[in-house]
Amino acid sequence: MGVRLVVVDDHRLHAEALASALKLRGHRVLAAAAPVAGAAELVVGRAPEVCLLGTAAPDGPGVFDPVVRIKRERPQVAVVVLGPVPSPRGIAAAFAAGASGYVRHDERIEGVERALVKARAGESAVAPQLLQGAFAELLHPSEQPDDEGQRLLRLLTRREVEVLVRVAEGEDTQVIAVGMGIAPSTARTHVQRVLMKLGVGSRLEAAALAARTGLLDRAIPGPRDAS
Repeated sequence: MGVRLVVVDDHRLHAEALASALKLRGHRVLAAAAPVAGAAELVVGRAPEVCLLGTAAPDGPGVFDPVVRIKRERPQVAVVVLGPVPSPRGIAAAFAAGASGYVRHDERIEGVERALVKARAGESAVAPQLLQGAFAELLHPSEQPDDEGQRLLRLLTRREVEVLVRVAEGEDTQVIAVGMGIAPSTARTHVQRVLMKLGVGSRLEAAALAARTGLLDRAIPGPRDAS
């Protein structure tokens, strides 16, 4: 009997290709969609037996947040992650979020199918060597590597963070001043401070650095010194 499932992946073509291959093997695909961020809403609405979740970045922050929600709102749904072989931390994160399986993205469709069937039956669907590394990471988690975006963010005051966000959005000094309710000369000073602290020579470089390091994704002002 085929598995009733939804397939989600950050790349729609990949999701649709997987869905087509699984349909040909007798499985009932309720939906194939992208990106992964919308997986929880889709699963909650369709209530499949298994969710096949493809990701290219299992080590990324928040990647498995949808899995946490799925297990909270549809605990009977098994989640099988399809991804690369990252550090054990990435696989451990998948299981810590509630996934039932982890399959390499270069696995043959037969291997993916076996994982789906095992997960539906309540079994763990992961290669022993991957599982061993993941369990070791869960029991003895290693320190997170230094995050460049977070490090740069700590250099800025709350007001400078707001200035950086506005610079990245393309606002000039006058617009920044009006938006923040400060004098243009003060806005100019803040911009210069941001450039100096980030070690860049122009607004364009500051915006590029912020995008490359993920700094803007973390730029949520908190209780910081506003000087």
